[in-house]
Amino acid sequence: MTTADQGVPGVQGVPGVPGGIRWVVTDCWTLTVRALAHWARCPGEVAVGLLFPVMVVLMMGYLFGGQMDVPGGGDYRSFIMPGMFALTMVFGIETTFAAIAADAARGVHDRFRAMPMASSAVVAGRGAADMLHAVAALAVMIVCGLAIGWRWHDGLGPALAAFGLLLLLRFALVWMGIYLGLVAKGPESVVTVQILVWPIGFLSSAMVAPSTMPGWLGAIAEWNPMSATVTACRELFGDPGAAAGGSWAAEHAALMAVVWPLLIVAVFLPLSVRRHRAHGR
Repeated sequence: MTTADQGVPGVQGVPGVPGGIRWVVTDCWTLTVRALAHWARCPGEVAVGLLFPVMVVLMMGYLFGGQMDVPGGGDYRSFIMPGMFALTMVFGIETTFAAIAADAARGVHDRFRAMPMASSAVVAGRGAADMLHAVAALAVMIVCGLAIGWRWHDGLGPALAAFGLLLLLRFALVWMGIYLGLVAKGPESVVTVQILVWPIGFLSSAMVAPSTMPGWLGAIAEWNPMSATVTACRELFGDPGAAAGGSWAAEHAALMAVVWPLLIVAVFLPLSVRRHRAHGR
């Protein structure tokens, strides 16, 4: 190890290097601030991203809601709000993908790799910034829901648990987006991600109960990871349609709302870090 390397504790973020954890956290925060600064320079882009789900809520709730029957009765707008919370988390994968793919295409990751910094901080910083964005997006959607009459009915504690499950889903999808961005050929490939995200997002219990679908399609929808989060949130909020499924996955939605995101993280977090380290070699 050279003298220069010795002067930069935790250069590679390796446990055992003096000050390694502190330097990893510092590097991660620096790259998080970098992403936030980009959003500050493009407020219009951020605003459109935050308000797009609001438009979907208004369209589905007021244009089509009168034709929708909610299992067990209840207002359709209240039924779809947990689904829209989850869809907002899922839509965020496009933001993660586009940012990572753009940095990779411009060689930003290669320049970071040449600097004395923790290699894992590059993807971790992106993930932290996207989680802050997810919190803001969720806050906007909560205000939207309250404005159209949605309420949680079982107290603040269960409601906070539901919001935690939503952010856990987003955390898992952050790592999926990072990995897909690193293997993509460029930011223009985001169209491919959109083609996949929209069917997966709507093939769930977000907008309609799987019991209204053909049997085989409803089974797929109930085992969709997003459906687990949506159903668990409806149960925690006390919203209509919470017990609209009859499969094992629907009956154990709270458990699956934790298991699915943890499985996704277990697969894509190490893949993302490994791909970043190998990128450009």
